[in-house]
Amino acid sequence: MQTQNLNREFGRYVTLNIFGMIGLSCYILADTFFIARGTGANGLAALNIAIPAYSVMHGTGLMIGVGGATRYSVCRAQGDGAAADRTFTHAVLLALLVSAVFLALGAFFSAPLARLLGANDAIFAMTRTYLQTLLCFGPFFVLNNVCVAFVRNDGAPGLAMFGMLFGSFANIVLDYLFIFPCGLGIFGAALATGASPILSMLVLSRHFKTPARGFHFRKTPVRPRLFGAICAPGLSSLVGELSTGFVLLLFNLVILRLAGNMGVAAYGIVANLSIVAISIFTGIAQGTQPLLSGCYGRGEQASLGLLVRRAAVLALLIASALYAVVFLFAGPLAAAFNSEGSAALTALAVPGLRIYFGGLWFCGVNIIAAAFFSAVGRPVWGFLLSLMRGLIVIVPVLLTLSYLFGMTGVWAVSPVMEGVTLLFTLSLLAAYFRKAA
Repeated sequence: MQTQNLNREFGRYVTLNIFGMIGLSCYILADTFFIARGTGANGLAALNIAIPAYSVMHGTGLMIGVGGATRYSVCRAQGDGAAADRTFTHAVLLALLVSAVFLALGAFFSAPLARLLGANDAIFAMTRTYLQTLLCFGPFFVLNNVCVAFVRNDGAPGLAMFGMLFGSFANIVLDYLFIFPCGLGIFGAALATGASPILSMLVLSRHFKTPARGFHFRKTPVRPRLFGAICAPGLSSLVGELSTGFVLLLFNLVILRLAGNMGVAAYGIVANLSIVAISIFTGIAQGTQPLLSGCYGRGEQASLGLLVRRAAVLALLIASALYAVVFLFAGPLAAAFNSEGSAALTALAVPGLRIYFGGLWFCGVNIIAAAFFSAVGRPVWGFLLSLMRGLIVIVPVLLTLSYLFGMTGVWAVSPVMEGVTLLFTLSLLAAYFRKAA
């Protein structure tokens, strides 16, 4: 692909996906804001305890959607329409199978799950309500991610973005209506969030009526090996989301010991604002992925290098702008979620924002690299990068820094973890391009 065309396609796909992912991140951010206003610090703590369940559902949907759509793009680039249709059919079937697990958890196991995630007596009832409602909408979360990925990779990134944004902004409106005029509290917040993927899929259904679409349901025997082939390219997306959920769980447990429910509420402010930043980097990665898959399928190594450089530079520029905003306006940002005007909450959240967001410069490059390796037939490398961020580095760093420096150490975990992972990322990228040269 010519450089000019590649730059134009990069700008189009990445811009649309950044806006789409920002809108998608409003799921949790809107809940955070309205729950903080409607139920106070305990409601905010309950939401933060429950968020790992959302991360698991969202990550599973991304794994199937991004993985299936990546394989679909390669099949299309190679001219194998039958394989592309089989990939789509198996992706939807796999999404339905795993969705049944989330539905069962919500219907029958929300109480023990709330305890397992760390909810104490003061926030147990609200945590259980949020979990139960959210998990019962699990099938829609998973299927929506699958639809978004396939529609985007089928040449309709604008419709994919609009579907995500429509569902997300509808969530914000419903949040307000259900929590305040209807007085439904945290149940209303979960209900609004659960309705969002349904509305998104209604928008995306337009693509299924387009005769020119490249994927179709195909009557085919179930091939278990194809499930694995679908999941492999999306493993880094799953691990990325699972790492977010695991990090939240681990942080919650450590912070409960150090600063109680008020500390968890402060972490809720910091972590949920960081979701918006991470969603921007995820948007860059997902927007670049269809182009990477196409270039890889055609054997265009020079274009792969150009795309990675463009994506990394963009991520660093955005990270710099975001950190400047957070550093300068940490006080007002914390106050927006502090409906009770708690001085203790402000004292925890403001330094937390300024330290925690220092990891943004490294985070963007790590996320883009993981997506790159998944798109070019190196899913194990992408998986390793996500594992570095989610488990290998963060657990010892969190336990060590929290023990030595208390809450200051907790906030410093993100920049330390992302920085260590970046060293591993750069070594893998150098090895790949050295071998491809």
